[in-house]
Amino acid sequence: MSITTSTLTRAAALATVVAGGIYIAIQPLHPSDDLASVSENWWVIVHAMSFTMAVLALAGLTGIYLRQVRESGWLGLIGYVLFSMFFLLQAAFTFAEAFIAPLTAAGSPEFTEDLVGLFAGTAAQTDLGPLAAAGPLGALFYIGGGLIFGIALFRARILSRWAAILLVVASAITPLAAVLPHEVERLLAIPVGVALVWLGWSLLSDQRQVGSPDVLRGPAPQAHVV
Repeated sequence: MSITTSTLTRAAALATVVAGGIYIAIQPLHPSDDLASVSENWWVIVHAMSFTMAVLALAGLTGIYLRQVRESGWLGLIGYVLFSMFFLLQAAFTFAEAFIAPLTAAGSPEFTEDLVGLFAGTAAQTDLGPLAAAGPLGALFYIGGGLIFGIALFRARILSRWAAILLVVASAITPLAAVLPHEVERLLAIPVGVALVWLGWSLLSDQRQVGSPDVLRGPAPQAHVV
């Protein structure tokens, strides 16, 4: 199979669909962010899934952005960078949660509990240094990136505008998580996962139309009258 722009775009579309599906699935499955959960196998499985999701989402967002790079303009670039930074941070953080936190749990229980509670808003007992900024930065990238990228997608008019609206709305309601229990606030992430699946499917459908024989042939040549 030859590697073409269309092939890579389809791969990015599928990556987005899978990433969105995993993102939806892990919300109700996620164990409690406490020391007791870190030593369980389920903790490693869920966070390994989350790491995979973040990597796939990075690839998918890149494909979505490149499909409409001209139409989305500077707004699309800003939204893409911010939203991608969230998934980049997510990949690094969930890798640490899955494969490093279980190793430090016995020797440094307080540090481990502070590490896994960063995004849960738990007050730290130890000095986390620059890591303490991970939570606020993640929220900025997630909310700001989702809002701006969604608006850019809507204005570009290439992929599903309803999926773009869903991404904007889902990002906008995220601050409500501050007043909800941590176990419930995770459910607010599900609409973002649905938006990712929808956008990935829209990109895949778009590529099927672009690659159809009628599109490849283009319009019939017109006679020029001099």
